[in-house]
Amino acid sequence: MGAGHASALHRPGTSPVHRAAPEVKIVSTFLFVLCAVGTPREVWWAFAGLAAVLVVVCLISRIPLLWWASRLVIEVPFVVLAFLLPFTAPGPEIQVLGVGVSHEGLLAGWNILAKGTVGLGASLLLAATTAPPELLLGLRRLRAPKLLTTIAALMLRYAEVLVAEARRMRLARISRGHDPRFLWQVGATARGVGTLFLRSYERGERVHLAMISRGFTGAMPEAAPQRTPVGAWGLGLLPAVAAALTMGAALWNA
Repeated sequence: MGAGHASALHRPGTSPVHRAAPEVKIVSTFLFVLCAVGTPREVWWAFAGLAAVLVVVCLISRIPLLWWASRLVIEVPFVVLAFLLPFTAPGPEIQVLGVGVSHEGLLAGWNILAKGTVGLGASLLLAATTAPPELLLGLRRLRAPKLLTTIAALMLRYAEVLVAEARRMRLARISRGHDPRFLWQVGATARGVGTLFLRSYERGERVHLAMISRGFTGAMPEAAPQRTPVGAWGLGLLPAVAAALTMGAALWNA
């Protein structure tokens, strides 16, 4: 149980971005997203500048651009909403390629698409360059609530156990003739989910009793405090500073 935990979004590496302190990357990403949200939607070139900053960070961290861009498909529902707004929102219409669309809806759709993509791209870079245990360590160093970090640490530690248990139960059902492709076998699948819940609950009770017997007091043990150098903060916050300058220029020209 003390082994490392893999993540579908994390790509191990030795780049300067990977080696940066996790609390610095968390703060930098948070400030970057705030600047993206505060950028006026009418200043389209500002979002191109923010995207360029993300591309530079992606290149420095040696994350393949195609891999990074492919993970952006998670925002497809929001993209669909953004494309529908110009045709459904009320207000004055303008002609775009010979089609009448709502001006306010067009701006609202662009606002969702641009800010959502930039924010998601920054979050994906944070996840790609920072392992989940490092994210928890960074949150602890930033004085996040102990209850929150404890719940997240336990969830991270035992999520893989539950996934492995579900995989074993699925293989056992298939070996007994279960075929999940048929609709009339949905009952067996539902019963399997219920069984997995009961097993998870029982396992959680046993783990909790074992932790209490070993002196668990309600919070995960903390590592020795470590002070991040000022220079590391300065380098790590460069993307956020670039985003702040871009937002300031956009507000000035809006």
